Amino acid sequence: MTGNIEKGARLKLERYGVNHFFAFGAFADDSAFRNDLGPHAKRRAKEHHGEEFPPERVFVIGDTPHDVACARAMGARAIAVATGSFTESQLKDCGADAVFTDLAHPKAFFDLLK
Repeated sequence: MTGNIEKGARLKLERYGVNHFFAFGAFADDSAFRNDLGPHAKRRAKEHHGEEFPPERVFVIGDTPHDVACARAMGARAIAVATGSFTESQLKDCGADAVFTDLAHPKAFFDLLK
């Protein structure tokens, strides 16, 4: 999910060579309100994988309080990464389930997903 329109998001992902990892998503084209994107993403995940994903198996990863709020709006877990303009403390204070300084050491991140 992203607050970007799909075309812009795809261009950003392609720039880093990772677009092929994202067969589906939810974008600003779906709604101007970020908290409305969760149902679009869940529906597309079900269409793509053929199964329903319960909220406790859904993780929203982002670097703003808006990303945490988006996770909460769909009942998902919120993982915050302090790589943007918000500090770890600010992201913790807005209710993230976990906060990372960055994802340079992914073991702790993947341990959290287990």
